[in-house]
Amino acid sequence: MKNKFNIYLLEYAINALLRQKYKNFFIATVFTLLTFLLTSIFFITNSIRHELDATLEALPQIIVQKIKAGRHYDIDVAAMDEILAISGVSDVVARVWGYYYFENAGVNFSIVGIDKYEMQYKNSFIKLSENFDFDAINGGESMLIGKGVKRTMEQSYYSEYFNFIKPDGTLKKVQIAGVFDADTELESNDMIVMSKDLLREIFDIQESSATDLVVKVANPQEIPTIALKIKLSFPDTRIITNQDLQVSYQNIFDYKSGIFLALFVVALFTFFIIIYDKSSGLTSEEKREIGILKALGWTVDDVLKEKFYEAFLVSFFSYGLGVGLALAYVYILQAPLLSAIFVGYSQLKTSFELPFIFDFQTLFLVFFLSVPIYIAATLIPSWKIATLEADEVIR
Repeated sequence: MKNKFNIYLLEYAINALLRQKYKNFFIATVFTLLTFLLTSIFFITNSIRHELDATLEALPQIIVQKIKAGRHYDIDVAAMDEILAISGVSDVVARVWGYYYFENAGVNFSIVGIDKYEMQYKNSFIKLSENFDFDAINGGESMLIGKGVKRTMEQSYYSEYFNFIKPDGTLKKVQIAGVFDADTELESNDMIVMSKDLLREIFDIQESSATDLVVKVANPQEIPTIALKIKLSFPDTRIITNQDLQVSYQNIFDYKSGIFLALFVVALFTFFIIIYDKSSGLTSEEKREIGILKALGWTVDDVLKEKFYEAFLVSFFSYGLGVGLALAYVYILQAPLLSAIFVGYSQLKTSFELPFIFDFQTLFLVFFLSVPIYIAATLIPSWKIATLEADEVIR
């Protein structure tokens, strides 16, 4: 029966917290802010890592780009036949794509051309080619746009069509047939999809040329070998494998994570300063209170229970409030300021929404880094005082 929950001890603990409300309010505020910062950092990194991992899975196995004077130029589609002749290559697709700068909004759109009757290198494009026939919609003068593109165009009053400026200075009016929806925000947010013929007209790309070539390999283990063979056959090209892209993405993510790690260390260091101050000893008033309680007949177990209730109420309330604020800040407000560390401050992109990823491991990690440590920092000095004689403590 000794371990039975005692409502009177809980009531006393609440009153004890209220008696020192300013001190406990300060501790709870700092505790909440630190929990909020740590949880927000983890939520942002988890969301962006999820998007990156999903995007990497959809990347082409090998990309072949024409390089001239250190710059990326259009490649001759005739190279497809020679690449197809390499053992292990199952298919080659000539990609037609590019970036269109919308000066009015200060953003870049990624425009991709697809052909209904060719092999698609992304699952999202397979679905589009099956559900949409760009040649049949509005006589081939139509496109699908990403959610971010839609928002940006609507801000400039383009809701039904968009006027592209071609290299010769003339305008090309293209109807908006719908919104492009892919598996990840990073893939579709700033993307426009249209027919290859229409894209060639807008970017003035010849029929005999393509932006680059995508190579599909039957056995993924042979990707490095086939990439080397393509490089030997076409020395003036740059060969990019999905492993290269994965390393590049990971390096960027690790660099940005280093900034978050610095914030994490600062927050953790601040928290442990509070813990050190808490565990270094009780105030004379708190010691006198424990002495009086022992003189009234309280046992060591009663004192520790009451102190446990105090610490648990402060720490768990602060933890819950911090996590709740982090959820609202990251997934409702889209983490202003903090998300810019990863996404960047450049305006040459459309807005990006963090996907909701609820990771219990993150919550457990923050919980065990804060609540039990704070409770222990409260109980240890209380136990040291409670084991002394009442008259010794009061004196």
